[in-house]
Amino acid sequence: MPKLRGEAFWRETLRSAHYVVAPMVDQSELAWRLLSRRHGAQLCYTPMLHAQVFLRDANYRRENLYGEACPEDRPLIVQFCANDPEVFVQAALLAQDYCDAIDLNLGCPQMIAKRGHYGAFLQEEWDLLQRMILLANEKLSVPITCKIRVFPEIDKTVKYAQMLEKAGCQLLTVHGRTKEQKGPLAGVASWEHIQAVRKAVSIPVFANGNIQCLSDVEECIRKTGVHGVMSAEGNLHNPALFEGRNPLVWEMAEEYLEIVQKYPCPLSYVRAHLFKLWHHTLQVYQQLREELAKVKTLEGIVDVNRELKLRCQEEIANQREGEKPKEGLPFFHWICQPYIRPGPKERCKENGASGTEKGVRGKRALEEEEDGNSELLSKNKQKKKLRNPNKSFDPSLKPKYAKCDQCGNPKGNKCVFNMCRGCCKKRAFRETADCPGHGLLFKTKYEKSLSWQSSQRVIQNPEISRRGDVDVGEAAVLKEAGDG
Repeated sequence: MPKLRGEAFWRETLRSAHYVVAPMVDQSELAWRLLSRRHGAQLCYTPMLHAQVFLRDANYRRENLYGEACPEDRPLIVQFCANDPEVFVQAALLAQDYCDAIDLNLGCPQMIAKRGHYGAFLQEEWDLLQRMILLANEKLSVPITCKIRVFPEIDKTVKYAQMLEKAGCQLLTVHGRTKEQKGPLAGVASWEHIQAVRKAVSIPVFANGNIQCLSDVEECIRKTGVHGVMSAEGNLHNPALFEGRNPLVWEMAEEYLEIVQKYPCPLSYVRAHLFKLWHHTLQVYQQLREELAKVKTLEGIVDVNRELKLRCQEEIANQREGEKPKEGLPFFHWICQPYIRPGPKERCKENGASGTEKGVRGKRALEEEEDGNSELLSKNKQKKKLRNPNKSFDPSLKPKYAKCDQCGNPKGNKCVFNMCRGCCKKRAFRETADCPGHGLLFKTKYEKSLSWQSSQRVIQNPEISRRGDVDVGEAAVLKEAGDG
């Protein structure tokens, strides 16, 4: 059967999907995909998979795709991050029998993507991307799709999309933010960019960004003309988003936990989903937030979920007539609803004195009572602070390290070359030298090797040993070993 392309691929294979669950690292696993499909999602993506790891590690393949095969989980698109055409295609060939298309991630803006040189940090390397998509389009039995972020300039974004289409991309998802728009600086996604791309290409286009409820989905399709709309954050806070409902949080949480019993996944995934679903409630019940963070078993998470449900039901029973939601929320905190990510200024207010007066700790706030100042710490640092209250994160108190002469990383204190271990290893190998400080013994091992080779020659030819004769070649080798 010939491979379907473009509009035909979207209509027949993807069943004209309009409602799409985004690829989310550690969040769009099988259990969550099945929950989302029960509540209106028509197409799902796997979490982003690393092509290099997928290719070399059978356990990674089993845990992230092979072991999750489920007839109800279709249509499904598997997303990879990669920066090498051969590696990408070889990984995709191992995945193509378990999905309906392979997606190349060109949208991840996180620091890990910058270090690994993938995602949105490939968007300037058009020659490389063309080679990756051309090869995938030629070798795979399923279509190749791409998920991108926009450039600040609409014209450049349009040319970028046209280049991907020409290379063989059969469907394009456009996230209407630049790679710099993330976290507190995310801002509003540009539907204008998405509309321009939709008009400029002939392949199907999905929109991503600014989707908090079903009316946003309908408005986005109307304004941009896209074939479908993808949701990430909105879906995590309300998996019934595509049904146009705002159910009770515990209904969604209990249904998800039942699916997890049948299709297990790492406990960290389950915990993260409950933090999203119960986000607004956990701002009220801080003690239960801490319990959810510390619990070590699925049964423990079920117990915390049950306690949250009971607390909310007590609130409902004691509710006064005409009472309205607090904190400016559109619904009471026990109802699934969007989380509007605050901007930098709003976050400062949220984490400042006003939040403390209300007895609610901000999302990333930790009060430092000792010096009377409020220091904003990341979630990771907050956890470290809880484990060790005396720990300080003051940069001025950090120990100062001497830098490597080559790369600027901290050097080894006993390194003979005044370098970090990586640079020292390269130089010691190149010069056949030793560095006891880093435990590198290239010279010593080389001398031992020469000595052993010499002894083997003597054993194999006893005449040399009796005469004490050593030919010129062997003498030269031994002299070289001695000179080191």
